[in-house]
Amino acid sequence: MKEVVYVLLLVLLVSVSDANETKPNIENFLRCLRNRTNPKNPIAEAIYTHENSTFASSYVSYTNNKRCLNPNDTKLIAIVAAKHESHVQATVVCAKSNGIQIRIRSGGHDYEGLSFTSSVPFVILDMHDLRSITIDVFRKQAWVDAGATMGELYTKIAAASKTLAFAGGVCPTLGAGGHISGGGYGNLIRKYGISVDHVVDARIVDVNGNILTGATLGRDLLWAIRGGGGASFGVILSWKINLVDVPKTVTVFKVNKTLEQGVTDVLYKWQLVSSKLPQDLFLRAMPKPVNGVVPSEKTIAVVFYAQFLGSARRLMAIMNKNLPELGLKREDCYEMSWINTTTFWQNYPVGTSTSVLLDRPSGPAGAFYKSKSDYVKKPIPKEEMEKIWKAMLKFNNMWMQWNPYGGVMDKIPADATAFPHRKGNLFKIQYFALWTDANATDANLGLMRDIYHEMEPYVSSNPREAFLNYRDIDVGSNPSGETNLEEAKIYGSKYFLGNFKRLMEVKAKYDPENFFRFEQSIPPASAM
Repeated sequence: MKEVVYVLLLVLLVSVSDANETKPNIENFLRCLRNRTNPKNPIAEAIYTHENSTFASSYVSYTNNKRCLNPNDTKLIAIVAAKHESHVQATVVCAKSNGIQIRIRSGGHDYEGLSFTSSVPFVILDMHDLRSITIDVFRKQAWVDAGATMGELYTKIAAASKTLAFAGGVCPTLGAGGHISGGGYGNLIRKYGISVDHVVDARIVDVNGNILTGATLGRDLLWAIRGGGGASFGVILSWKINLVDVPKTVTVFKVNKTLEQGVTDVLYKWQLVSSKLPQDLFLRAMPKPVNGVVPSEKTIAVVFYAQFLGSARRLMAIMNKNLPELGLKREDCYEMSWINTTTFWQNYPVGTSTSVLLDRPSGPAGAFYKSKSDYVKKPIPKEEMEKIWKAMLKFNNMWMQWNPYGGVMDKIPADATAFPHRKGNLFKIQYFALWTDANATDANLGLMRDIYHEMEPYVSSNPREAFLNYRDIDVGSNPSGETNLEEAKIYGSKYFLGNFKRLMEVKAKYDPENFFRFEQSIPPASAM
C-alpha cells in the first residue's frame, strides 16, 4: 500500500513539476510577443492557443496529410499566423528566449508533417497570410512572399504578361516558402531547371530576429536556402525570382496505355528517349493500378502527360520521330496559353477557368498518404518492370511519377545551388500511396516499404538519393529536440550529396547554437 501511495505521489510531483516548468514558458512567450511588436501592427489577432475556439480550425486548415494530423497535440503551445514581418521576428526571438521550438508552415505540404508537428514544446509559425506578390515585367522579375501559393504566383504573372512564367511546381496550393527552398520543380525543368535556379535574392529572419536581404544576406546563405530548405537557417519571408520566357502557344496532351496495350514496351522506350528529347518538351510517365476490362481484375495503366513550348504540329513531328510507339494522335493535343496548362496538369477539363488556381484549403485534410522518391541513372529492364507492376497491384490506390531529366539539368553544376541532383539522372521517381481509412495506415506503409525495397537494384546507390520536397522520414531522422550528427549524415547525404558539408558550415555561421532544428534539419559543422 505504501508503495502504491509513493508511486502516486511521485506521479503527482512530476506532473506538477512539468506544469510549473511549462506554464511560465507559455506565459512568458505570449507576453514577449506582445512586448516585441508595434501597436501599429498588433499581434494579438495572429495568436491562437488551445483556449481559442478557432484554434483547431486554424491548425487543420493547412494540414495537408491526415496521417500527421493531431489537433489535440499537448506539445503545441500556440499558432502564430503572422500578418506582418515583425510578427515573424518576434516569434523567433521569443521562442528562442523561452526554450520553445519553431515549426514553419507555408502551404502545409510537408509530406511527413514536420512543419506542424513535434514531440517537444513548440509553436507553429504560419506564413499563409504573408502572400504579397509584385511583378516587374520590364526586368522579368518578381518578389513573392513565403505564404503565397504557386497558383497565386502563376495567376499574377499571367495577368501581367502572356509570355512570362516561373519554373515551379504544378500543384497550385504549394506555399512559395517551402516549395522554392527545397528545390521545387515542374514541367519547365528540362528547359529552365528548377525553382532555385531562378532565385536572385530573398528576405529571411535569422536566429536573432534580424531581417537579412540584399547586401546583408551573405552569398553563402543565399546558396544554402536555394535547395537546402529554409527552415534550418531561419524563416523565409519572401523570394526575388527571375521569370522565364514562354511562347504564346503551348501544347499539352495526356495519353493512357495499359499492360494489355503493350505499355511496358512503350515505357521502356520512354526511358531511353525522354531525357534526350528537345528541352522544350517535358514528357512525364505515371504508372498506376486501374480497373481492368473485368472490373474485379486490376491492371496497370501508364498515363503519359506532356507539355511542349510550341505548336501541336511540331510536337507531333517530335513524338513520331522519337516515340512512335505511344501512338499519339493530333486530336490528343491541345494548344493553349501557359497559364491554362496549369489547370490541365491538375486534371481539370480543358477550358476550366484559371480562377481555380486561387483556391486555398478550406478544411482538414481528407486523406492519408505516404510518399517516397528515387533517382534512376540506368534504364530499368522490362522483366524487372513486370515485378514493379505486381508490387503496385497490391495497393488499393497508389501511383508513381517518372519525371524526365536531361536538358539544362545536365548543364547546371551539382554545387551551383544546394540542390545537387543534376547531371547523370535519366528521371526522378515519386511513389505515392493514398488511403482514407486510418486502419489501413500500417498496411499501406508496409507496402510502400516493400516496393521501395523492390526498386533498390535499379536506382541510385551509395547513397540512395532522395528529393527533399518529397519528405520521407524513412531515409533517416533525429528526435524533435536533439540532433545526432551521425544520423544527420545519413539523411543529409541522401538529400544533399556532396553539398551537405558546405550546408553544415553555413549553418554553423548563421545558427551556431542550432535553434532552428527539427527531425531532418541540417546540424552546424561545430557539432563535429
